[in-house]
Amino acid sequence: MSIEKMISLHPDVRGDRDEALAKAARHAMLCSLFCTSCADACLAEAMDMRQCVRTCLDCADICASASHLAVRRTGQNVAILRAQLGLCIQACETCAQECGKHDHEHCRLCATMCRECAEDCRQALATIH
Repeated sequence: MSIEKMISLHPDVRGDRDEALAKAARHAMLCSLFCTSCADACLAEAMDMRQCVRTCLDCADICASASHLAVRRTGQNVAILRAQLGLCIQACETCAQECGKHDHEHCRLCATMCRECAEDCRQALATIH
């Protein structure tokens, strides 16, 4: 299965593929899942991880929203999409920084995913005009 192919089949896209945007949508979806999983793991840790939980959950919601907006092509609102991708970058950078403060493997994986997602969103922003 390919999100790029699915998007390219939309009548308003007419086969024109934006590979960077599709990659950002896929990474944002995965990042949302990683952040949700990390937040849940943080809840089970013995130390106070409230800030990390909150940051991960905020990032998960923002990434999920970004992935949804990125695959919608009908009546596309470029300004809103660009703003959402920018917010996704900011949330991912904040989450990576927070998770980077902890020595848990789930936090390390989450921080890595967040950094990758932020980079893909930056690349997608360059293609959206």
